[in-house]
Amino acid sequence: MPVLLEECLSGLDIKPGGVYLDGTLGGGGHSLEILKRLDTGHLYGIDRDGKAIEAASLRISLAGQSDKFTAVRGNFHDAKKLLSELGVNKLDGALLDLGVSSPQLDEGERGFSYQGDNPLDMRMDTSAPTTAADIVNTASVEELTRILREYGEENWAVQISRVIADRRKQRPITTTAQLVEIIDAAIPKKIRARDPSHPARRTFQALRIAVNDELEPLDRALRDIASLLKPGGRFCVIAFHSLEDRIVKNCFKNLADPCTCPKSFPVCVCGKKPTVKLITGKPITAGERELSENPRARSATLRVIEAL
Repeated sequence: MPVLLEECLSGLDIKPGGVYLDGTLGGGGHSLEILKRLDTGHLYGIDRDGKAIEAASLRISLAGQSDKFTAVRGNFHDAKKLLSELGVNKLDGALLDLGVSSPQLDEGERGFSYQGDNPLDMRMDTSAPTTAADIVNTASVEELTRILREYGEENWAVQISRVIADRRKQRPITTTAQLVEIIDAAIPKKIRARDPSHPARRTFQALRIAVNDELEPLDRALRDIASLLKPGGRFCVIAFHSLEDRIVKNCFKNLADPCTCPKSFPVCVCGKKPTVKLITGKPITAGERELSENPRARSATLRVIEAL
């Protein structure tokens, strides 16, 4: 089920003849609903996951919407370049649904979930060279600690990293179950008992972000996509954790108010003008009905801007 679907469709303010981008195609849920609202318009869907491209393309074809749709294998971080190669230099709207798609979570062999016992992979693009197992088995204790702290905000990063280093001396850590057991051993039981969330959640998030390089290029990618918007074009971004949402929030805020003049100046002299306006002051979150039908929407936040 697409997260915050109605809110995204409303935020995009879709024009029947417009050109749109779904930069995180995933299962194609958002894309299909956008396509249903297009007449002479066109939608470009980008995803780095080949399986997602195939599944979403089939779903859209079966719905009779493929004539208005172009799938692109790649990373939304490179959206501006990928679209330019297709002759697309302006958009009426764009959508990003950051994080892991439901199909990726549900496919155990992808290793995104801490439930079950599966290969420790976590690659969104299965042709990419580095897996989570590679990082876990080769990174230094210091590097592992940095990854868990920065990308997972894990308070027990040092302890988990040390236990990982000890265990991998005995045998390689290759499965999700092995990693979960290590995390259980590293975090004291009394601490785990106080936290209702799964103790492995933050570590798995951190490794997934590191494997897929999700955060470092995000600000630039957001700016690139925003620069493609026609006046009045909308850009919707769904984030699933505070690290992503903070980057989106700060980027959108800066695009809407880029002035660098000291607050004491009576007028702006830096010459930097806003290129967008904020449509959402505070992020939009899922309502109770959606949460009851789709628990994965619980941490989702939506922010929307409009090009000036």
